[in-house]
Amino acid sequence: MPVKIRLQRHGKKGKPFYWVVAADIRAKRDGKFLEKLGIYNPNTNPATIELNVDNSVKWLQNGAQPTDTARAILSYKGVLLKHHLLAGQRKGALTEEQVEEKFNAWLEEKEGKISAKVSGLDQEKAKIKAEALKAEKEINEKRAQEAAAAELPEEAEVETAEAPQPDAENADTTPVAPVASEEEIKADDAKEEAPSVQEVVSDEDFEKKDADKPKPAEEA
Repeated sequence: MPVKIRLQRHGKKGKPFYWVVAADIRAKRDGKFLEKLGIYNPNTNPATIELNVDNSVKWLQNGAQPTDTARAILSYKGVLLKHHLLAGQRKGALTEEQVEEKFNAWLEEKEGKISAKVSGLDQEKAKIKAEALKAEKEINEKRAQEAAAAELPEEAEVETAEAPQPDAENADTTPVAPVASEEEIKADDAKEEAPSVQEVVSDEDFEKKDADKPKPAEEA
């Protein structure tokens, strides 16, 4: 029967991951499969790929045809390379030791590239994190300065409000006499110094009053 090496979808909506499976070409995409060969998770950076190289090579040798995406995954993990080297061994162009030596050398080179990529990604993440922390620190300092500037007028208002105010209950409510003007003071002094009309009566006036009185009749 014709066999396909393809991806079978798993995971939740928006974050899928896949199984790499060997399945009958007539089976549904997410249906029954013949063998699970590995997993592929594109949600990580770099993508996570785990694959059984030897079993994948056997399916290729038995005529299984990979889909385009599956072929890229098999090439990334060296399955296609090993399949090619084993074909050369069957033809007598290479020995088993040479096949293993070439394949292991390729694996070491591949792992070095992957490690360099992961290291570069880690450095980039650290740089982005440092820049984000620096920007956040600047924003916090700016906010602190603005808050300090906003508190100064408030403190001045509080001091003004705390200034002693006259107590309305204990305040002296005794009416204050109006202050007399200078002219009124002079007029009062003049009244005090001037004698009364009764006091200004001369002796002549008294004698005159006595003369005007009727004399009593002389006694006979």
